Amino acid sequence: MDWWLCLAVVVVAVVGGERSVGGENVTYDGRSLIIDGKHKLLFSGSIHYPRSTPKMWPSLIAKAKEGGLEVIQTYVFWNLHEPQPGQYDFSGRYDLVKFIKEIQAQGLYACLRIGPFIESEWTYGGLPFWLHDVLGIVYRSDNELFKYYMQNFTTNIVNMMKSEGLYASQGGPIILSQIENEYQNIEAAFNEKGPPYVRWAAAMAVGLQTGVPWIMCKQRDAPDPVINTCNGMRCGETFEGPNSPNKPSMWTENWTSFYQVFGGEPYIRSAQEIAFHVALFIAKNGSYVNYYMYHGGTNFGRTGAAYVTTSYYDQAPLDEYGLIRQPKWGHLKQLHKAMKLCSITLLQGVQTNFSIGQLQEAYMFREDSGGCVAFLVETGYNERRTTFGHMFDSVDGWQEFKDVIPNFSDTSIKSNSLLEHMNMTKAESDYLWYTSRFQHNPNCTNPMLHVESLGHLVHAFAGETYFGAAHGSHDVKGFIFESPILLNDDVTNISLLSVMVGLPVIILDSGAYLESRIAGLTNVTIQCSEHTYSLKDHEWGYQVGLSGEKLHAYDVQNASDVNWSKTRISTNQPLTWYKAIFEEPRGDDPVALNLSTMGKGEAWVNGQSIGRYWISFHTSKGTPSQALYHVPRSFLIPSANLLVLFEEVGGDPLHISLDAISISSIQNHYGHLSQ
Repeated sequence: MDWWLCLAVVVVAVVGGERSVGGENVTYDGRSLIIDGKHKLLFSGSIHYPRSTPKMWPSLIAKAKEGGLEVIQTYVFWNLHEPQPGQYDFSGRYDLVKFIKEIQAQGLYACLRIGPFIESEWTYGGLPFWLHDVLGIVYRSDNELFKYYMQNFTTNIVNMMKSEGLYASQGGPIILSQIENEYQNIEAAFNEKGPPYVRWAAAMAVGLQTGVPWIMCKQRDAPDPVINTCNGMRCGETFEGPNSPNKPSMWTENWTSFYQVFGGEPYIRSAQEIAFHVALFIAKNGSYVNYYMYHGGTNFGRTGAAYVTTSYYDQAPLDEYGLIRQPKWGHLKQLHKAMKLCSITLLQGVQTNFSIGQLQEAYMFREDSGGCVAFLVETGYNERRTTFGHMFDSVDGWQEFKDVIPNFSDTSIKSNSLLEHMNMTKAESDYLWYTSRFQHNPNCTNPMLHVESLGHLVHAFAGETYFGAAHGSHDVKGFIFESPILLNDDVTNISLLSVMVGLPVIILDSGAYLESRIAGLTNVTIQCSEHTYSLKDHEWGYQVGLSGEKLHAYDVQNASDVNWSKTRISTNQPLTWYKAIFEEPRGDDPVALNLSTMGKGEAWVNGQSIGRYWISFHTSKGTPSQALYHVPRSFLIPSANLLVLFEEVGGDPLHISLDAISISSIQNHYGHLSQ
């Protein structure tokens, strides 16, 4: 049979009906996962439960199912679930069991990526910061201390899933589990401690007897029976394949766009490119494709990794608000439908490939009844519309509170050196004050304050006077702040506020020696025309966090305890808290705060943080990386909603708004995919 005749067979095939989940045996061979004795071609999508809300979960999963997915994939977030050793939290957005049961209720499978190092552009890669204080620990290596805590958490998660009957072997939806995450990227950095850790992690996971296969992504040396899988945008081209002929070819992360950082532009990946590489991967014997992300969601609170925006993978098939993004969602839906039409041929047929012209190659799967795939895709595209809603332009509607700038004498922690930022804050705050005193010297003319930092941003004060700020970026870890400074005739109090925008995860190499990373101020000098005075070894006083944080100024129950001022509203002032009350917007459309006139800080609605904002950090095109900040409807109440902003560098709250987000238009679009 000629290849073009084989392609034509597909269009007359019939799609199968609905299926149920439960009581299924999951194994695999060199072609695919085998569920209840049947080879499966599976399309999956990543939806992370803490990056949305429980009220959003049913709709997100339903739209994924309608888009042709059969599996929902999620990480497990260790630092959320075990914020302190032995203290667990699975409430609200952290309710993993409820999320998995919702997947099951809608008839889909689940892939549980336990990690427990997950990277995921999540602060500290998902590791709880208390691990940092375990003396002698080395993360993700053949280190007995780390292995103890990792095994303990992994075992607790597996036992929780077992107790709820959520593994497929028990009648539940979980057909796959993952241990570790992209460890191959850093394995060599640990020398002789790397390979034994891989073997230990695999054996530990398999020994938990979940009854379903385990996977390791980007791990060529994944020990049997753990399956090594591919992550990336072009796994049909880059994946070397399974490390055993008895393992299937699986793609655990097909990046639908890419994470965005403050100061960076969004990465736009077309639906056609994604679909092409999916088709190519399946043509080369691939049998499982997961879209990362299918819905990215929101890095609420301080959960984003260093410099990562609050909006996460907004260009995914389901955008940050859970709205369908066309043409990506519809294009992939048609791809899944077409692939399913010939899934039996793809999984059971004999593959051949041959050249059909310059730079062209055909992949053909042939069985007795013929079959391959050729199809046209007809779908549409839409545009997201922002409708202005409530304007916060009334001066009378705002109150403000100026945070306190501590003096050296106000601080209870003293040291004759510059202490490391993260070790001081323990991830409980983004902020650490460094304070010292400089004795006036009449010979010091034209004084210049010089600060070197490995943090993300620093604000400089002499007494109560603000001298500005400087910051680094995702790609430039260290930075220098320099400014002329006014010195008193006697003693000048110098207060430097070091700021982190997410803990490091070392995204480019997946976290080697993360426990050894340092941040904060590394050198401080006052440079005079005649002499340079080093303050590095002076006595420094320290304060963790802000006064407003200690007062819980953002919380509904405690906001009244703050000395809010109604006399005037300051704009373009640093370290200022703002408070306003608003009514719930009408309708059901998602809503977002438009903070385009603010600078940098964090926003809360009814005591729940909707994340960090950094409007003043512009991209190379001179625009903010993110101006709209998702306020989930479940965060709102019918009336008297509390909005609190903490502004670091200076902004204008009188021109922000609460806007409705909707789909504005749909137009025809045609694409062609062939294989």
